[in-house]
Amino acid sequence: MKQKFAWLILCIAVIVTVHPSSGYAVETIKWYSYKEGMALGKSEQKKVFVNFFADWCGYCAKMDKETFTNPKIISFLNKNFIPVKVNYDRDNQIASRYQVHGLPSTWFFAEDGRQIGSQPGYIPASNLMTILKYVQSDSYKKMSFDNFLKTEKK
Repeated sequence: MKQKFAWLILCIAVIVTVHPSSGYAVETIKWYSYKEGMALGKSEQKKVFVNFFADWCGYCAKMDKETFTNPKIISFLNKNFIPVKVNYDRDNQIASRYQVHGLPSTWFFAEDGRQIGSQPGYIPASNLMTILKYVQSDSYKKMSFDNFLKTEKK
């Protein structure tokens, strides 16, 4: 009897945590391949966010676990950018094209595919959010990042 009760509780717990209407559904970043993402950026007139990573990279894993699970980052990226993941080892021609040598490496592209800029290394969620806002708002065209930071603090 105890086993049946335990089994029933386990089944209910799985259904509640997995079922989308349970209120526990977790939004994730909708990652695209490089080719698909760059094409979508042009067709949807959205900036493209590219994350270069490798399976063996510890800071890439940390960024996946800590930065890319932050609900504010997830929502902002999905709404305002076309998020792209590029595996450094599998897509080394793309990484070479942008001379990516250190990982993780974050790149931003304009709606027309033109390079905006890049940021090497691990980026905590709070820092990434500021960078995302700087790029998304086109502030990079008008002011330095330092000046943007001053306006953000007001």
